[in-house]
Amino acid sequence: MKIVYCIAATHNAGGMERVLANKVNYLVARGHELYIITTDQQEKHSFFFLDKRVRLYDLGINYCDNQDNAVLRKVWQYKRKQHKHKKALTELLISIGPDITISMFDHEVSFLWRIPDSSKKIVEIHFSRFKRLQYGRSGLLGILDKWRSHQDKIWAEKYAQFVVLTEEDKTYWGNMENIAVIPNANSFLPDVQATLTNNRVIAVGRYDYQKGFDELIQAWALIDKTFSDWSLHIFGKGPLKGALLDLIAKLGLKRSVFLEDPVIDIRHQYINSSVLAMTSRYEGLPMALLEAQVCGLPMVAYACKCGPRDIIQEGKNGFLIEEGDRISMANRLQQLMLDSELRIRMGSESTRLSANFSEDMVMNKWLDLFHQLHSPPSLDLDKN
Repeated sequence: MKIVYCIAATHNAGGMERVLANKVNYLVARGHELYIITTDQQEKHSFFFLDKRVRLYDLGINYCDNQDNAVLRKVWQYKRKQHKHKKALTELLISIGPDITISMFDHEVSFLWRIPDSSKKIVEIHFSRFKRLQYGRSGLLGILDKWRSHQDKIWAEKYAQFVVLTEEDKTYWGNMENIAVIPNANSFLPDVQATLTNNRVIAVGRYDYQKGFDELIQAWALIDKTFSDWSLHIFGKGPLKGALLDLIAKLGLKRSVFLEDPVIDIRHQYINSSVLAMTSRYEGLPMALLEAQVCGLPMVAYACKCGPRDIIQEGKNGFLIEEGDRISMANRLQQLMLDSELRIRMGSESTRLSANFSEDMVMNKWLDLFHQLHSPPSLDLDKN
């Protein structure tokens, strides 16, 4: 089959970009033709490895150039860019002639289903139903977030298939006939498991509102003086890096909390850590939890919508904390930091449960869906 994925860019170090790279590499290795069409690549290299057989196209729309404009100008510019995007994507899809075209719920989601090529259209979302409402924005931007959240469901219903990551999120979308659940897969299989002997806690994600690292840093401040031989390492980048550095300095944590640049070989960082911490305000199915789990780490996470409940089994491979409860987050981290036997027991359970997200199992679900949509309907020979 010819399969096209549409995404804003592949140069980011986020979970969605990692998932896409893993998918296309898996599919192209099995004989399918894979294409990635971007809008905002801006001649940058993909952060994650892409098989050279994957064909890359950038439409040069550059929605990101519109970020700093005033709200009304931003809306006007967005409409112009959408018109340009639809025209360019239509021409390219008709030229490629794909069997399956997939939107990763990016800028094309509002119109991809209407493009008159012959491909079956799928949309997959890597966040929860309430992502836009959880931005916490007020004024005109807040009104736009509510409108777009309403539109998300209308657009998703137009596709041949709408794929969400968790059963929890599926319930939030209501009664949709075209909805299916396919989780993210493990990004890798490590050669060794974490020994859980290093006095180091790890967190991974973009430095933005969603990931809530301000919460994690403030929770760490509650235990820092008691555990002066432990450190917290947060791997990522993003617009809030300066604010997070200021918070670290304000709380006197420069000795123990470190903001680290993203690394391609993140497995090495997990293996050399002893606990994974996550304080996200919303998720889809967090890759940081999947990656930590397959490396054999115990995990402590806010039970946000959606994902943590699908990965962490309370008291077995980690702990789930009520959102915003920094004291409980600190207490559970402290419990794991104090008790090496508990870390080892939970880490072993993480390794065992990671089999629920094996790449072959997850990709077979995708292949089944592709074949189901691509195959012509069977004839009912019993009918006259």
